[in-house]
Formats: sequence, C-alpha cells, structure tokens
Amino acid sequence: MTDLDQTFLREVLNGLACTQKTIHPKWLYDQRGSELFEDITDVPEYYPTRTEAKIFQSAFPDIKKRFPEIDAVIEYGSGASKKISPLLNSIRPQIYIPIDISEDFLKESAADIQRQHPDVQVRPIVGDFTSDIELPGDIPPPENRLGFFPGSTIGNFEPGTAVPFLSRVRKSLGDGSHFLISGDLIKDRDVLEAAYDDAGGVTAEFNMNLLDRMNRELGANFDRNSFSHQAVFNEDAGRIEMHLVSLKDQTVTINGTSVNFAEGESIHTESSHKYTVDSFEAMSRDAGWKFETFWTDDLEYFGVFLLSA
Repeated sequence: MTDLDQTFLREVLNGLACTQKTIHPKWLYDQRGSELFEDITDVPEYYPTRTEAKIFQSAFPDIKKRFPEIDAVIEYGSGASKKISPLLNSIRPQIYIPIDISEDFLKESAADIQRQHPDVQVRPIVGDFTSDIELPGDIPPPENRLGFFPGSTIGNFEPGTAVPFLSRVRKSLGDGSHFLISGDLIKDRDVLEAAYDDAGGVTAEFNMNLLDRMNRELGANFDRNSFSHQAVFNEDAGRIEMHLVSLKDQTVTINGTSVNFAEGESIHTESSHKYTVDSFEAMSRDAGWKFETFWTDDLEYFGVFLLSA
C-alpha cells in the first residue's frame, strides 16, 4: 500500500468504528468520483454550479479593479478546474497553483489549463488541502496572492473544522493576501434535497462509487446492491447530509477487519452546510479573515465572498 492508501485505510476504519459511521468526503474524489462530480454539476437539479458561474461574471472583474496586482492564484481542491479559466482571463496572474488529492485527475486538468493559458505558469501540487499545504517559496509575496475555493466546498467541513481550515489557508497565503470563497445559502428544503438526489441518479452513483473505491484500493468486499444513497436536509444542523444506507444486516470485511452493519444503519459520507451571509462572515472572522464584500444571485441561492488577511 502507498502512504495515501494507508491513510485512506486508517481513516475508513476509524470512521466506521464510530457510533454514526462516517467517512470523510475527500475520499469520494478518486478519478471516477471526480469525473462523476463534474457530471453532477450539469444535472438540472444541481443549481450551485450554474448559479455560481453567473455570480462570477460580476465578481471576477470587480476583484481585478480592487486588487490589480494579483500575480498568483492558488486553488484549493481544483478538480477539473472548469471555473478557473474565467478567473485567469480576468486576473491575468503569472502563476496558477491548483491543489488536489486526486493525482491523475489533477495532472490532466493542469495540462489542459496550461494549453488554454500558455502565458501562465501552471504548477500543480498533489496534496490534501484539508491539511497543511506548503506553497513554493519562489511565488509572488502574500499581497499579490489570491486563494480560490469555489463550489461551496467549505460546506463539507463540520463547524469545528471549517474555522481551522480557513485559519490554515490564511497562514499559508500570508498576511496581506486575499481569498475568494463560495458558500451555499439556506433555502427551501425541496430545492436542497433535489440538488443532492437528482432524478437521473448521478449523485447516487457518485456516493456509491466510494464503495467501489474501498473494494478496489482497500481490499474490502462491499456489495453495492446492499446499500442505497440517501440525501436529507438536517434543519437543526443547517446542512444536507449524504448517507450510504445498509439495506440489511450484514458484515463487511476491509483489509481483514470485519465491520457489522444493521439494517437501516448508514455511513455518513458528506455534509453540505448552508449559510446566511452573517453566519459566513462570523465564521471567516473567527479564522482571522477580514470580510471585504460578497456577491449573490437574484434568488439569493448562493454567495461568493471576498476575504482579506
């Protein structure tokens, strides 16, 4: 096993030993998972991507006016980097640094961005952006850096880990840097649940792919026909939760370790927290960021926030 496989195994076994079985959502994003998530962004029910893209049309030029000397853009969890081209076209930095845990997917997307933007140095970093990431020492100084964290991915963090993550990003980018981050806003339950359980079953396949990944990489023997995808809005916690629900009493083996499931018991695979503008500002402030401004859509479904260190 590679070091990453060992980490994957350790986190899976620790998470499945909890009363509420849990696996961190970062493990949803292997090559296949990353591809499926890109498919999710195109389904009719999934409003965040297209709503965010419309907001960016106003936000990107405004950022260029506010901070004309941005020379380095650092994207956390870059995925396919679909959203970065309009930002690079507006900001025109010297350097673009995409960071992602899926090495093959990162290399492909970085090469694609380099072809589209030959005047920009594309310098990918393979790594877990939820941990400390050391940026290259030869990039422009902090006041010329813009961190980029689109897609409302911050909502995947539990409240106790979101602020530490934002604090680590601030430390990594440095004093005087800037951070552009998206957050999904609280709205009607039906709209939220449909976005994470589309009629075409793409999100369900994305969730179920985690079982396939554990079988392939960890020597597990999950039967995907014995689990189902579930997405529900937890109003008290202000979040959508994705679960893999066991359809029967069963025992699964993972690298020689047995894990028992009762019928109806679930693996909590992802949370997507929703915010008000005030709660997002408070969270950012707790992490040491200054709230500069935000942009939203006509329905106030989604927010794009600009922070400064």
